[in-house]
Amino acid sequence: MTALPFADRTDFTNADRGFVARRTPGTVRDAAGRTVWDGDAFGFLDGPPPDTVNPSLWRQSQLCAKQGLYEVTEGIYQVRGLDLSNMTLVEGERGVVVIDPLVSVETAAAALALYREHRGDRPVTGMIYTHSHVDHFGGAEGVIPADNPDRVPILAPEGFLAHAVSENVYAGVAMARRGAYHAGMQLPIGAEGMVGTGLGPTASSGRVSLIPPNRDVTRTGQTETIDGVRIVFQLTPGTEAPAEMNFHFPDRRALCLAENASHNLHNVQTLRGAPVRDARLWSRYLDEAMELFAADSDVAFGSHHWPTWGSDEIMTFLAQQRDLYAYLHDQTLRLTNQGYTGVEIAEMIELPPALENAWHARGYYGSVSHNVKAIYHRYLGWFDGNPAHLWELPPVEEARRYVECMGGTSRVLALARDYSAKGDLRFAATLLNHAVFADPANGDARNALADVYRRLGYGAECGTWRNFYLTGAKELREGVRPQPINIAGGMTEGLTVEQVFDALAIRVNGPKAWDESVTIDWDFTDTDETYRMTLSHGVLTHRRRGRAVTPADLTLALTRADLFKLLAGAGMEGVEPEGDVGALHRLATYLDEPDPNFAIVTP
Repeated sequence: MTALPFADRTDFTNADRGFVARRTPGTVRDAAGRTVWDGDAFGFLDGPPPDTVNPSLWRQSQLCAKQGLYEVTEGIYQVRGLDLSNMTLVEGERGVVVIDPLVSVETAAAALALYREHRGDRPVTGMIYTHSHVDHFGGAEGVIPADNPDRVPILAPEGFLAHAVSENVYAGVAMARRGAYHAGMQLPIGAEGMVGTGLGPTASSGRVSLIPPNRDVTRTGQTETIDGVRIVFQLTPGTEAPAEMNFHFPDRRALCLAENASHNLHNVQTLRGAPVRDARLWSRYLDEAMELFAADSDVAFGSHHWPTWGSDEIMTFLAQQRDLYAYLHDQTLRLTNQGYTGVEIAEMIELPPALENAWHARGYYGSVSHNVKAIYHRYLGWFDGNPAHLWELPPVEEARRYVECMGGTSRVLALARDYSAKGDLRFAATLLNHAVFADPANGDARNALADVYRRLGYGAECGTWRNFYLTGAKELREGVRPQPINIAGGMTEGLTVEQVFDALAIRVNGPKAWDESVTIDWDFTDTDETYRMTLSHGVLTHRRRGRAVTPADLTLALTRADLFKLLAGAGMEGVEPEGDVGALHRLATYLDEPDPNFAIVTP
């Protein structure tokens, strides 16, 4: 860390610039009085870094923990430090346009209230989702009522809703479970626990919502005017999110970079899980943003972190961010074509000094190691070409054999302690992981692995790596505790009928339903849509029903709202059945309940 320019305080100056006021206290509670956000808990970050936190990560966490309302430029404000992401507010002729309403309804409402306290009780006259990740739409109902009765324009990039659902609902349970590690949600906030994610402090744990957009951005150059505010959009699909966009406010010389350029190296694939992003496209869209907007901008701001002021500074910032993702992409493929595997390349690649020493290119949220492996996986998949890796044993069976070959659990523990004492924590973790999976009841093995994870966490510069290591250590010692947040459940009413049916299909226990056959027609009286759902060979399919060739076992006449009540367990109230009602009950018996608390660091 001695090579890094710790004496440079430019980021601290920029993070404080435009400060208006803090929310006091910095806590947010839900209707039941439960604390869903505690920004004050990060007060421990004042002062020099302790031995338990990487000094570079400590610096980043100090910057991310700054909380309050800030003026970005005339008529544009941000609320930072009230959730993982920022809420941006753009003043129009009659009210205010909200960009990215945070993770939770409660924190979004608190952020809007802080703005109104100092800028007046302006109505919300528009809302923009920069992209399809939950920290940029989950608090929507804290800004606009759920049914959007005033038809406030809600803009989003084309494909937003489909991608928001596929990421947060279809694989939502698994992502939320891993997300608890990723965000350190079960860790105590403090110098020995969670200090931040690098992208922000952490995520709030309030109610998640989703109000569908009613206006799509479909092309770069599209110009929209909301409440007198002129906005020029740049679509950037396949970058930080599969549906994302930058946009420019030409009359205010301000550029919103969403999450495509932030003050850290981002993830090409997140540790919590997500489709692998296209680092090549990511770089090219940043280059396009430079060409389209940089010269006409005096400030660039994003969905996380603090703004960058000055046209020249924006150009430098974007050029370095552009080259960061391009370098990782191109060098990974160069070495791939020389026969190296993703794991090998991750150990080989070093960033150019100019990027290595740029604070905004440091791996606080993503990492060079993980991103290189993701790029390799995007092109070649998980298999590295070595036949020995083609059909490996699953973790428990492999671990038992390794431990047997090494002479038993006690011998593995002794070897691991030797490697740990020599500072080889990575291999000590590998050995102890085998010991735990081979003998999960062995307390000595669990505690030894937890100790190694703790040491790895304390040394990590990447906030999410730290959180993974320390959460793993915590669960090895204390076991799994229930998740504090249910992202997918909060999004239900924003789903289309087809998305709901897709989500049900994922829950079908295929082997159990092999021999069952069920056909149900769903007639939605409020939308005049009819769907045929078929369970066959353990697969639940659906389609818009045209001419029915065969009669259904059951036909249900209902509204979309009735569907959600039915799935929530409210029974058949409001539903008019015709045929065999038992068909619906038979279908329900084949639906598995996902496990939101599955084991990760133990079998």
